Amino acid sequence: MINPGINRFCDVAVVGGGPAGLAAAVYLSRFLRSVLLFDAGDGRAELIPKTHNCPGFPDGVSGKDLLARLRAQAMAYGTEIVAAGVKSLTARPGAFVLATTTGHVHASRVVLATGVVDRAPAMHGLRKAIAAGIVRLCPVCDAYEVQGQRIAVVGPERSALKEALYLRHYSRDICIICNYPEDVSGSTRAKAGAAGIAVRDFVDDLVPRNSGLDLVMADGSTERIDVLYAAMGCDVRSELAMEVGAHCDEDGYILIGPHAQTSIEGVYAVGDVAKALNQIAVGFGQAALASTHIHNAMLAERAGSRCEKEPEAHHQSPNPRPGG
Repeated sequence: MINPGINRFCDVAVVGGGPAGLAAAVYLSRFLRSVLLFDAGDGRAELIPKTHNCPGFPDGVSGKDLLARLRAQAMAYGTEIVAAGVKSLTARPGAFVLATTTGHVHASRVVLATGVVDRAPAMHGLRKAIAAGIVRLCPVCDAYEVQGQRIAVVGPERSALKEALYLRHYSRDICIICNYPEDVSGSTRAKAGAAGIAVRDFVDDLVPRNSGLDLVMADGSTERIDVLYAAMGCDVRSELAMEVGAHCDEDGYILIGPHAQTSIEGVYAVGDVAKALNQIAVGFGQAALASTHIHNAMLAERAGSRCEKEPEAHHQSPNPRPGG
């Protein structure tokens, strides 16, 4: 990684060092574009103990291993990785200016791969529980691995029920944790009951064990479960997009077009920060689309610039014939 204390220009600045941002850097570097990738080192992919639905890894791959491979691949093609976050993004004539913690960078194009931050329950040893696969955050990613297990879902009423119903396809032993039973509607309880999903009221504590997790009830009794899913939503890191004027939805996800371009020309969004399915494979696809669109647009700009400088170049003969 290079020193973040820089003031320089690059073709493309990628903000975010997760799978999508690194994939974009790989593509862009192979297009012979100068790429600076800013990595604050706090991405959610680092927490993945092992994913089994990332194509090309039949035995699964940890988030740390996947990121290490992607970093090595990007740097091998010339990407420069800056260990710093980006504080602000400003559009200027002909370029975008990114203010980092110690310097400024001017870029022709920007790829935002800033991701999201998962909301998780307050509990002792949360990161260790996530690393052990006891607390999970994405049923689309790993529900296959918890087939037939005792599963609890914690979160607001609607999202918890929705996730529990999704997980019901994989297990018959599902419960929803509800600390505020007065806020749970009769309709939600009826839908849960009809699907064979229990509602646990007044869970005082969540205690990770070597295998599974204990739900500690208000009366002191405990219930052992195998896996806890947090259906608490996430905070979208779209502040830079909003700062530059890109359109976002009501939850903060950046709206993108077919080539992952935002409503601001020259600014792209890939990965979990974009309005789409939050999956590594989706982020890879968006990165490929954005990078190719950026490269082709810059080629077209260069060709147009040449034509403007030499408007008669294609109409003059280098060796006119005498008397012609």
